[in-house]
Amino acid sequence: MAIIPQGSLFSWNEIAGLGDLERLRLVLEHLPDEALMQKLEKARGKGRDDYPVRAMWNAYIAPVVFQHPSVESLRRELSRNGQLRWLLGSGDRVPSAAAFSRFWKRIEAHEAELESLFVALQQAVAASLPDYGKRLALDSKAIRSYARHRPKNTAPDGRRDGDADDGFKTGHDREGNTTKLRWFGYKLHLIVDSTHELPVAYTVTPASKADVATAHALLDKLQAKRPEVLTRAEVLVADKGYDDSKLIMRQWDEHRIRPVIDIRASWRDGEATRLLEGQTNVVYVGDGRVFCVCPETGTMRTMAEGGFEEKRGTLKKRCPAQAYGLSCAGVARCPVARGLRIRLNMDRRLFPPIARGSARWVRAYRKRTAVERVFSRLDTMYGFETHTIRGLKKMRVRVGFALVVMLGMALGRLREGWSGKLRSFVQVA
Repeated sequence: MAIIPQGSLFSWNEIAGLGDLERLRLVLEHLPDEALMQKLEKARGKGRDDYPVRAMWNAYIAPVVFQHPSVESLRRELSRNGQLRWLLGSGDRVPSAAAFSRFWKRIEAHEAELESLFVALQQAVAASLPDYGKRLALDSKAIRSYARHRPKNTAPDGRRDGDADDGFKTGHDREGNTTKLRWFGYKLHLIVDSTHELPVAYTVTPASKADVATAHALLDKLQAKRPEVLTRAEVLVADKGYDDSKLIMRQWDEHRIRPVIDIRASWRDGEATRLLEGQTNVVYVGDGRVFCVCPETGTMRTMAEGGFEEKRGTLKKRCPAQAYGLSCAGVARCPVARGLRIRLNMDRRLFPPIARGSARWVRAYRKRTAVERVFSRLDTMYGFETHTIRGLKKMRVRVGFALVVMLGMALGRLREGWSGKLRSFVQVA
């Protein structure tokens, strides 16, 4: 917490039950931000101290927690709310809009320290949540720039965004309808803990940056700077935009992380099944499911799952007749009546360590929606639907700041015994 050495002349000391102020107190008291505060104070030097660094830092946290749409909205709240001014440490003065703008530029100059604060919060959360970081979900989110589309060969000025570019995404709804999204701006690539819906790693890129390439870059960064994150992880879930053989192989071969990634249709039109290598009556389909064909009747049945053998690098498949007690006329002379093993390297996309189509794969893939819910909170609760941000660095720092507040809220709840409410942003009592 950015501690304010200030006594109170009013009867506002007991604020534990004040609702909105309680949420702000949770973040302010549990953020490990002392190192950042000292660097910001050192950078200010002996200049004017009309608005202390710690009070301004707290004031920037307040609009995120209170969901103020703008700095002006916060300033109006400060002018009429003495309790809030006392909690932030700003006394009777309300910082000007120019003061807020100047202070944010100082924060942008300390982006590395903000990232260190994000890591410190993760380590603190992991100390209280032993399963934090074990089950991960990965996805990207479109964030539009506040600037209009930049025409080519246009001289830069303060209203244009020279870092943003055009992004395209294709989605499908539950009815199978295709939707296309085009935007000018950026992409937030985010890895979250899918159990507790808390951020684990992030990066912001121009909108045209490919998801798979950025996923590799995120793994490179974690491997170089935070290898303990990859060591702790057990499963990583992603949609078919991350269906890439190299990415799937890297997760398992290098880090022993089980990839649960949806698969794109890549077979030729009209090709329904393929014969499994080395077998005479076993076929598979484009989504990785495996079937045996009865030698007598030609009936095709889904083979039962027998689990994954890590030392052998194989998936076990069992005879459905024996596994489920079915009647099969050809079981006596079926070559796979006792089951079979499928090597992962037969096709790394189709045959990952958690078998596609299995109940375990389906349960794991359902967790992918955790990252979408985090994106929704960033839009609605942290203000990214109506932001006024131009430029890659500003966007990166704003995103990092929002994720720091998110982790700070979670850490405060953990330390004060509210571990069951980590997902909720508004309701804490």
